[in-house]
Amino acid sequence: MKKEQRILIVDDEPEFIEKLKAALKDKAFAVFAASNKMQAQQMIWGEKPDLVILGTIMPRGDAFLLHQWLKETPSLSDLPFVVIDAPSEKHLIKGWTKDEGLRLEADDFLVKPVKPVAVATRIEKLLDKATKRISVLVADDHPIVRDGIRALLTLQKDIQVVGEAVDGKDALEKAVRFLPDVVLMDIVMPEMNGLEATKHICKKCERVNVLMLTQYDDDENVLASSQVGALGFIPKKSVSSQLVAGIRSVSQGKRFMPITA
Repeated sequence: MKKEQRILIVDDEPEFIEKLKAALKDKAFAVFAASNKMQAQQMIWGEKPDLVILGTIMPRGDAFLLHQWLKETPSLSDLPFVVIDAPSEKHLIKGWTKDEGLRLEADDFLVKPVKPVAVATRIEKLLDKATKRISVLVADDHPIVRDGIRALLTLQKDIQVVGEAVDGKDALEKAVRFLPDVVLMDIVMPEMNGLEATKHICKKCERVNVLMLTQYDDDENVLASSQVGALGFIPKKSVSSQLVAGIRSVSQGKRFMPITA
């Protein structure tokens, strides 16, 4: 079941809050509201929202201070947020100043009046983008290698290990079953080697991209990997420094080759 996403609205206009709440709830979001900076900070810690909508609050300047607090707090700096500024006729009273605007780091910026339904749609798209993760199948016959790779990838917010395979045949079966974005494939494995498995995966699963992982980074293995359809190649000695970049690149259909010293 998909996790219910939580939205915090920070604004001091009750009518605007209620209309926006209704639009967001129609999109199946859980919605909370705060009317000032202190209350917003307490709710961010307590409710742990997935996104903050930063509207207009008084005194003027508190919205920017809340913005700065979010960006300067390490555990919150990646929290997506959308700014909805005051309309032009109220800008001198409660809007963002020119200097604050130049220092703004928001995922989206809107100006009142805005249609709540349109805001809710933009929030939905923004969260879909922010929460999409690259699915990875790890295929290697050594448990210690698989455990190390899983531990490294678990630290990445945009990557999710969806399965492990112990040989080429297992990798092929699980690639067909899970349809991951990326298969991280060892070349030398029992049952079916990684090159043979990659050839079959590329024929059967057009949207699955393969990143080869091997102990031997000679030109012959690089060429063979490319010939069977792999988009990238990483020597095991470079896993810690290049694996994440390789997965991200290959997931987008781009070729990736190791950076040699």
